[in-house]
Amino acid sequence: MKTTAQQVLVVDVGGTHVKILVTGQTERREFESGPGLTPQKMVSGVKKLVGDWKYDAVSVGYPGPVLHNHPVVEPHNLAPGWVGFDFHKAFGKPVKVINDAAMQALGSYQGGKMLFLGLGTGLGSCLIVDGAIEPMELAHLPYKKKTFEDYVGLHGQERKGKKRWRKEVAAVVEVLRAAFVPDEIVLGGGNSKNLEELPKGCRLGDNANAFTGGFRLWEKPQTAARQRASSGPKSKTAPPKRRASGK
Repeated sequence: MKTTAQQVLVVDVGGTHVKILVTGQTERREFESGPGLTPQKMVSGVKKLVGDWKYDAVSVGYPGPVLHNHPVVEPHNLAPGWVGFDFHKAFGKPVKVINDAAMQALGSYQGGKMLFLGLGTGLGSCLIVDGAIEPMELAHLPYKKKTFEDYVGLHGQERKGKKRWRKEVAAVVEVLRAAFVPDEIVLGGGNSKNLEELPKGCRLGDNANAFTGGFRLWEKPQTAARQRASSGPKSKTAPPKRRASGK
């Protein structure tokens, strides 16, 4: 007997927009977020935007640390109320919540040891080693006179200008490469498009990979493994194992 594939709705919650896509569709839908966005408003906005899309489960990419499928710290760029919010009850469907950088990293992963850096409103970071996902909170670690995020996040770009910002990104990449010794570094996030040249050993990501990662969260392990093995030149690995942590 042939079974119908599960339809997954992926919700990518960002500091400026909430973007959604469902299995089988190619055109994403979005609405503005910002400092006034509560989780209730997010769910309401998503339900209005879904329209005729049908779905059985939901993946939520959250801009902050996640532990055991729940946000553990309120987001920096949105309204409070996310910690303790019942996403399952709000959507009325099974929900998996993952840090947004980890979700995009999962969608970008091709094997081996990969460091993902999301250059967006802030700085998202995730390390995947032989399929094991390790979301991290590098953004607010001390760097020079401030933090990593102050130099390579959106405010850093606006303060320094794109030319100096690109130099800061290259410098931060080298610091983190020395610390983690990855096989490759994937630079994703909305501001990665402002890079003219990629630092050595880096690959440009794509925001669409966040949706791929959201779909992969619900895949059977053997299906996920086959798709990653065929997506790039890296060595074959076991399917990703989620380890809850931060951005």
